Amino acid sequence: MTEGRLVDVRPAGRHALLVELPDAERTGDLLAELLRRRAAGTLPPVEEIVPGARTVLLDGVKDPVEWARRLAGWDVPSRTEDDGELVEIPVRYDGPDLADVAARWGIGPDEVAARHSSYTYRVAFCGFAPGFGYLTGLPAELHVPRRDTPRTRVPAGALALAGPYSAVYPRATPGGWQLIGTMPDPAPLWDLAREQPALLTPGTRVRFVPEGGTGGGAA
Repeated sequence: MTEGRLVDVRPAGRHALLVELPDAERTGDLLAELLRRRAAGTLPPVEEIVPGARTVLLDGVKDPVEWARRLAGWDVPSRTEDDGELVEIPVRYDGPDLADVAARWGIGPDEVAARHSSYTYRVAFCGFAPGFGYLTGLPAELHVPRRDTPRTRVPAGALALAGPYSAVYPRATPGGWQLIGTMPDPAPLWDLAREQPALLTPGTRVRFVPEGGTGGGAA
């Protein structure tokens, strides 16, 4: 595979195409390129673009074989830092796992807000529950494992970490992520009154804003 090329492109059924990529970063690059071409009117007709952790599904294409041939030859550029809409999410860093995460990071619990909110995140893909976005952007040295014992109920609005991802729970569900904070009003994460119910859609950039206006720094 040459620099920038896709790993594997193949038809998935009669009217869909599955693209496999080496990691979440390249998946995000392909998603950004697909959205850019669609906005410019240069993307062939496709009904739905569905990113995953290391895949992108193109559904509703007329000729998957021809699409596969074309995509296999694409050189996909890396995204720029300012690609995508920016959404700011207010949070309180008051989660029950805050001290455990701080210890793994080698800092005090009162420093977690400034550290976590200093990065700009990006929605890699959505799943698990309506409005739940998997956000990448946390440096590898700050990745934390899931809890050994999942909770039977994680409250709506919980700000959580697991592996390379950050997320905010749009509604109460079971979950095994590390809880470090709370979005006071999670209702905007999933609002059926909007044309696009999900606030966090793939490709969206996200900044967490600690209550009181502290935190933030170099992305």
